[in-house]
Parts: sequence; C-alpha cells; structure tokens
Amino acid sequence: MPIRVLSLMLCVFGITTGEFVIAGILPDVANGLEVSIPAAGLLVTAYAIGMIFGGPVVTALTARYPRKQLILVLLVVAILGNLASALAPVYGVALVARVITALVTSTFFANAIVIATSTVPPEKAASTVSKLILGMNLAMILGAPLGTFVGNSLGWRATFVAIALTCALGLLMVARFVPALPNSTSTSAFGELRVLKNAPVQLAILVTVVGNAGLLIVFTYFAPLLTDISGFTTAAVPVLLLVYGVGATVGNLAGGWLADRALMPSLVGLLAALAAALLGMWAVGASLVGSAIMVFLLGALGFSIVPGTQARVLGTAQQAPTLALAVNSSAYQLAAAFASWLGGRIIDGELGLRGIYPVAAAITALGILTCLFAWFRDRRAAGAKGAETNPEVSVA
Repeated sequence: MPIRVLSLMLCVFGITTGEFVIAGILPDVANGLEVSIPAAGLLVTAYAIGMIFGGPVVTALTARYPRKQLILVLLVVAILGNLASALAPVYGVALVARVITALVTSTFFANAIVIATSTVPPEKAASTVSKLILGMNLAMILGAPLGTFVGNSLGWRATFVAIALTCALGLLMVARFVPALPNSTSTSAFGELRVLKNAPVQLAILVTVVGNAGLLIVFTYFAPLLTDISGFTTAAVPVLLLVYGVGATVGNLAGGWLADRALMPSLVGLLAALAAALLGMWAVGASLVGSAIMVFLLGALGFSIVPGTQARVLGTAQQAPTLALAVNSSAYQLAAAFASWLGGRIIDGELGLRGIYPVAAAITALGILTCLFAWFRDRRAAGAKGAETNPEVSVA
C-alpha cells in the first residue's frame, strides 16, 4: 500500500474509532459526566446529526481551499475535538465537542478519497477507496475494542486522548507523505451545489441509500436478533460483531477489486448476493452455526458494495466530487436513522423481530432495481454519445 494512502487510512482509522468507541464506554461516560445513560446516548445522536448537516455545508464552504492544507486543518479540529471530549468538565462541553468533531468528519473523508484516487488511474479508483475504508473496518474490529479496553483500564477520558494521539500521528504522516495536489474547483459554494441537480449523481447517492438501508436495519438490531432469534448468549454478541467486522474487511477489499473491473455489474451482483444472504439469515436464523456463518457473509457482502458506491459517486460528480461524496456520507447517515426507525416499527408490528430479515431483503432488492436503472441510463447515454460522434452508425 502506498505510504500516502496508508497515511490517510490511519487518519480514517483514528476518526472512525472516535465515532464507534463511544458505544463501548457509554456507561463510564455517563457516570463520569453525572448524567443518565440515555442522556449520554445523545452524544451518539449528536455526532450523527453533525455528520449529516456538517458534511455538505463544510464541504461546500471549503470547496476552493487546497486539499492538503484543508485536510490538515480538519485533522487539527478532530484532534482538538477529541481532546475537548477528554477534558470536558460537564456534559454540555462534551456534547459540543462531539458535534464539532462530527462537523468535519464527512468533509475529511470526502477530501481524503479525492486525494487518494487522484494519484491513481481511474480504473484503480474503487480499490483505492477500499484501502481507505479498510481504516474504518479496522476501527470496528480493533479500534473500538482497544478503545474500550483503554477506557476500562485507564478511564474513559484516556480513550479520547488515545484517539487524539492517533489522529496527531496521522496528521504528521499526511504532512510528510501526501502530495499537495492542485484543487481545480473554482466555483462558489452555491456553484458547487449545482452538481446535486445532476441525475446520475442523484441516482448514485440513491443507490448508496437504498442499497445499504436493508442491512442497516439488521445491523441496528443485531443484538436482539442474535440473542432472541438465534439463541446466542449476550456474551457471544461482541464475538459475533468481531466476526462481522472481519467479514466486512474481506468484503471491502474484494468489492474494491471487483468494482475496478466492472463497476455496475459488480454492484448489481453483490446487491443480489446480499439480498439472498438476508433471506438466508431469515431461513437459518434459529441455528447457531448457520447464523454465525451468515453473520460473516452479511459483513462481507454489506461492505463489498461500499467501494463501488463511492467510486460511482466520484465518477458521476467530476465537477464537485468532494461535495457529492460528503452528501453521500450524509445520505448514508440518514439511511441509518431511517433503518433504526423502520426496524422499530417492524418489531412492534405483526411481523415481529424475525420479520426484519425479509423486509431488509426486499429493501435491498429495491437497491438492485435502482442500480439497474442507473446502469441502463449509462448505457443509453453512451449509445447516444456514440451516435453523435459517428452519425453513419445512427443512420445505419
């Protein structure tokens, strides 16, 4: 892996660990700040809201800034945000610190992807994205557990200090190894927003939302699904989440490799496999062995589509790639919020907890249809362009 990509991946690992780790230290945070666990849980909600609104706004406002200098500034903000969380004397300060950190997260990810993919041929874009997303995978399977261990051993404040130090190391590596690429954007913030009127960009973002929404429902309610339906003990859930994270790592790298070779066909095929796996989980959900195998497959197939969907957005939004990627990230967060709400309605309805699996498969099937429609538009546009450049073909 090129050192410049490794530097950016380390930053993604640090920032994403800061997002995920709160779940493991939530009771300690609540005790330390003298608030209830539900109130401490709002720190997670505040982070998500900050990403949803901060991503498009901050990205649009900083569109003209040189990319390397910008991500260095964003990393400084992330470091200060995590240090502020570590030193927060009261709950309100911690809440503000989490929001400030979240505001720059999507913009950092978007610029990191643009920088990394700008240094490789277009046919390597998806696999390069997958290497950055590997930082997110490692945050799930290593960062969050290690952060929780640090919090349990040295106190929850030490966890945020460790995250700040990781981001600081990433900042030094970015400053040393990431090239200062020119920023070709010359439009205003409002000019950048015009890219969102582009139908292919809208479809690319819609594929991200619908394609991921089904699995997000399952992931949100994984704990009760695994304990109440599959029969695992509560103690086994963290191990199964680790299995899911390992599968996600494998799927992410494989998905990037496939997307480099055939982007839209691979997305359609992987979404179809994911829908089948969700139905498979519904069929074998009462089996311990079958469920454990399917947890790995769901992680692998769920993350296998991520590099392709990011590359798709990047390819359709050449005029404002960072803004489109930031909006794509915000759309993913909205899909997660929708998944949480819909899952609750399913559980409270006639289908019950087990009904989450077939509903998730049906939503993923809608993602397949959305992807097929986008692919059809691409082929029709390519045919029309070919006819314009070669009129004799159109006459024939």
